[in-house]
Parts: sequence; structure tokens; C-alpha cells
Amino acid sequence: MDKLINIRACNTKPRQTGMDWNNVRYFLAIYKMKTLAAAANLLDVDQATVGRRLNALERQLNTRLFLRTTAGMMPTPFADLLLPQALRLEEAALSMQKTVQDSDLRLAGLIRIATTDTLAQFFVIPAVEALQKQHPDIEVVLLTGAELVNMNRREADIALRTIRPESPLLITRKLMELTVSLYGSAHYWRTHSTPARGEHFTGHTLLLPLQPTGWSEPEQLAGESIDQGKIGMRCNTLFSLCAATRSGLGITELPDFLAHEYPELQAVWTERRRRYPVWLVAHPDLYKTARVRALIDAICIAAAAYPSLVPAFT
Repeated sequence: MDKLINIRACNTKPRQTGMDWNNVRYFLAIYKMKTLAAAANLLDVDQATVGRRLNALERQLNTRLFLRTTAGMMPTPFADLLLPQALRLEEAALSMQKTVQDSDLRLAGLIRIATTDTLAQFFVIPAVEALQKQHPDIEVVLLTGAELVNMNRREADIALRTIRPESPLLITRKLMELTVSLYGSAHYWRTHSTPARGEHFTGHTLLLPLQPTGWSEPEQLAGESIDQGKIGMRCNTLFSLCAATRSGLGITELPDFLAHEYPELQAVWTERRRRYPVWLVAHPDLYKTARVRALIDAICIAAAAYPSLVPAFT
């Protein structure tokens, strides 16, 4: 007989001890309010949800926590025993929540921002300089390059891009609009006439971006087909494209805020000037933190120094 009992004991499934700690909130609400309806009102849920949560907790603990009486929910001795531990758990959870909230409100901590070299030089670096004068405890990691970082994998916290991301998991806002015009150097225009509209750049050397930029059109410049022009160079960065244009190698489209830094660059076809957006991309859990909002504000102030840019962020 004893042997049979031991065999049965060995075959008995162990009681599950996994705990959904969110159910403890419902336990405390019922203990405090004495009825399921009052607890539901306190937690801003329906009464059925409170009942389900209580049943789930009682199953997890394998014991009855409340007796349902005409006077309300009467705690059992085990519920009285559990109460101090549940209160300590609630206090710890509230403390954790406050720590997170305080971190979000503090103008301190790390921000990883990804963007292009050009946007970094003109907007991000001046913004960080101004920001850290006011809030020296904010640390910035700047990631630059033409490649797009994976925001969903947290390779960066926020990004400035000229190409809008497609992920619905990210917050995307239009930060500003940049204007783009067709430019050549003074040296180039001394040896070449202004391109004739409709002749698709016949007799002209063209400089093009190697990769899509968000502000360039495939196989076009200023809305004009380039099929009759000679492609002299393709560049993988905006800085190199601008440098090649300044040296007189050919003509290209450039953002006005960049071209205006170099007096030797002269725009033509200004009536075909176009606007393109710059996108701010951020994670939802970081977008409203104080340090990120402060950096965004500083970037907007830095962009306001360039008349050719159109602020768009609200």
C-alpha cells in the first residue's frame, strides 16, 4: 500500500507556481473596496474583469482568498496573511514606476541619434552644443552615414532622415522642409551656357548621387530628364557631391542651405526649386522623454538659422 502511494505521489503533476503579478492589484482593490463593483470602479475596468482576475489569482495560489457574502467580499485568513506581502509588492512596483518617470523627466541620460553627415554638421552638432550648455548631463552618441540604421532594433533612439521610414512601430514627424535647386560653380558657368529647357542637358556634365537621397529624383535634375547629358560622377555623400560641383566638374541639385555656404555656387532654373521633407523618427517610449524633447527643440532652433528651410515640426 505504501509503495502504491509513493508511486502515485511521483506521478502527481506539480502545482503551477507561475504568478501574474498584475493580479495582485486586483486583490488589493477588492480587499480595500470590499465589493467587486467598487474595485472595478477604482481600477476603471468592468466588474467581470475583476472577477476573472480574482479567479485567476486563486487558481494560481490554489486557495480561496475571499468569501462572497451578502455584505460583500470577506477576506479569508490566507488573504489576511497575503496582504502585507501584496502591499510591499505594490510599493515596489510604484517605486519602479516613479524611477522610470523621474528618468523620463530628468534632463540627463544618453541619446543615440542617427543622421547623415550633412544634417549632423548643420543641425545636430550645433543643437548638441547649445543643449549641453544648458543640460550638461545629457550625453549624445552621434551615428552618421548614408546607411539607414534599424530603429526597431534600437540601433538608435532618434533619427533625422530625408527618406520616410515605413515601419508603423515608429513615431514619424516632418521636422522641416528643405529646398533644392540646380547648381553649378562660377567656373563651370563661364564655360557653359545655362541648360536649355526641354533639351535634357545636352552639352552638360552631370553630377548625381549614388544612392536615393529623398530629395533627388531618379534620372532627373530639376524635373528635367538627364538622358542627353553626360554623367561625369556619382557620389555617395552630399558633401562629396557639393565638393565636386564647387570644383567645376559639373552641375547637380543641392539643398539650398548647403549651397548658400559657398558663394562660388550659382543656381539656375530657380523657378523649378522644389521642397523635400526631413523626417524626425523616434521610438514611442522615448519620444516624450525630457532629454529627447530638449534635443528636438534644439535641432529646430538650429534649423531656424537657415532661411531656405521651412519649419514644419509642431
